Amino acid sequence: MPFNLPIALTWLRIAMIPLIVALYYVPTSLMPEATRDAVGAAFFIIAALTDWFDGWLARRWNQTSSFGAFLDPVADKLMVCAALLILLNLDRVDAFIALIIIGREITISALREWMAKIGASGSVAVHWLGKFKTAAQMVAIPCLLFGQPLFGVPTDLVGQALIVVAAVLTVWSMCYYLKRAWPEIRTRSERS
Repeated sequence: MPFNLPIALTWLRIAMIPLIVALYYVPTSLMPEATRDAVGAAFFIIAALTDWFDGWLARRWNQTSSFGAFLDPVADKLMVCAALLILLNLDRVDAFIALIIIGREITISALREWMAKIGASGSVAVHWLGKFKTAAQMVAIPCLLFGQPLFGVPTDLVGQALIVVAAVLTVWSMCYYLKRAWPEIRTRSERS
């Protein structure tokens, strides 16, 4: 297993997940809700920035690896799913939207694993739809975690709008990836 700064940043992102979750178990007598939400949103933003930065560094320093390519999306999915569960607990995101996003992540991860196993991973390579979906999530989630006005902007409303956009892009990108994989799925199912 290679170890370099981009992979260390990915591990840092994974390590931040339990810290963010733990914040929401701190009693309000020790940390007021507004402070907790601000710290949680800030931690999420830092973790999301490491996602961009580790990929940029890996490409710039030519430190890409198959392990890094595997670990990076796993870290992203763990981070998004953990944050959605927190938001569900706080009643700041609809269960249906969380189910769409988490269900898509599981489905596409399984699809990519299967396609890689049969040597057809290129047909489900990352597409701009997936990148826009991720961007919408990475802005919506900290807005929803923060949940208070910021410079007069109602972050909760911005977050609600963006999480709906993310859910729509989630379904759209899932359909795109399934359509791209369909010839392989159909061929393999006919042979069974």
